[in-house]
Amino acid sequence: MTEMVYGTVPVKGGEPVLPKWWRTVDKWTLSFIFMLFGVGLLLGLAASPPLADRLGQPPFYYVQKQTFFGGLAMVAMVLTSMMGPVMVRRLAVMGFFVAFIALALLPVLGTDFGKGAVRWYSLGFASVQPSEFLKPLFVILTAWLMAAGQELSGPPGRMYSFILMFAIVMMLAFQPDFGQAALVLFGWGVMWFVGGAPMLLLVGLAGLVVLGGMVAYNSSEHFQRRFDGFLNPEVDPTSQLGYAENAIREGGFFGVGVGEGQVKWSLPDAHTDFIIAVAAEEYGLLMVLVILTLYAAIVMRSLIRLMRERDPFIRLAGTGLAAMFGVQAMINMGVAVRLLPAKGMTLPFVSYGGSSLIAGGIAVGMLLAFTRSRPQGEIRDILRGRAR
Repeated sequence: MTEMVYGTVPVKGGEPVLPKWWRTVDKWTLSFIFMLFGVGLLLGLAASPPLADRLGQPPFYYVQKQTFFGGLAMVAMVLTSMMGPVMVRRLAVMGFFVAFIALALLPVLGTDFGKGAVRWYSLGFASVQPSEFLKPLFVILTAWLMAAGQELSGPPGRMYSFILMFAIVMMLAFQPDFGQAALVLFGWGVMWFVGGAPMLLLVGLAGLVVLGGMVAYNSSEHFQRRFDGFLNPEVDPTSQLGYAENAIREGGFFGVGVGEGQVKWSLPDAHTDFIIAVAAEEYGLLMVLVILTLYAAIVMRSLIRLMRERDPFIRLAGTGLAAMFGVQAMINMGVAVRLLPAKGMTLPFVSYGGSSLIAGGIAVGMLLAFTRSRPQGEIRDILRGRAR
């Protein structure tokens, strides 16, 4: 159908996969991802030894695990970015149903590791969090449904995607994992907006979110405790938020020095949810600004390249992946500086976590696949031609 409407463009045939990938991939975004992973290893060297000491492990036990899982994530990212959009879509749709079933079976087969929320499968040597893999796969499936719904005689893709989104959000809320539920809802809302949803419906969706928050506050002690702690003007100095706030204050502009930070000895999640506090204390505001700039650059470069795309599926899927990636980083750092309630969400490619790293590698690999240069006219040229 695309060729019938826009015509075909001669494609250079016979080019090997690796040279073609290197010629078409966004090298700046690729470099920024590797830089984020390098920053994560650097901060892991500072944040994880206290935890390893408490658990009787070698000092760099968690750094070694992060290097291993991060290496797998980088390989997964590169391999995924070499695929074409059709192959990405096919594999993502099949993977979605596997991850969806895994998420549905968590209450029966999952474990909470003593954290009060059943989010993981224990494999003995490692753990798997299905929601981390489900998020990018859900974005691809939703983009496919919405794009198909825009075609003549197409299916009601928006309605199907809404039903899937609602089911996933409910399953995540019952774990409870309100942070991941909010992230899935946000990603779906962004794609719905980009796909042309009326503003009235978006306002109605926002109202439903507020109503859902009120229900969660009245029915979930876990949610209520975290929200009350966020609203309380007095922060308990012995709480995770209290330690993080003090670390950020102590770090100042240049930090207290490499290895001189104290928050890593007090925060149990210093290597995961609150790793930005370690960065702020030991390396200061400068390191935090570097990390912020890297995330902003990845999101903005991806969105700018997606603006040139004329395939609605690629535009929707890429926008959803970029938005979800950026907002997850924003939520993690927002919690650390007490702009948001505590969520238990990792900082992509920086925090420790096998599921988070590998799922993040797959998600960014999909984003790189969608933002690769393709032999097509830019959408603005098509719109100008129609205007004539």
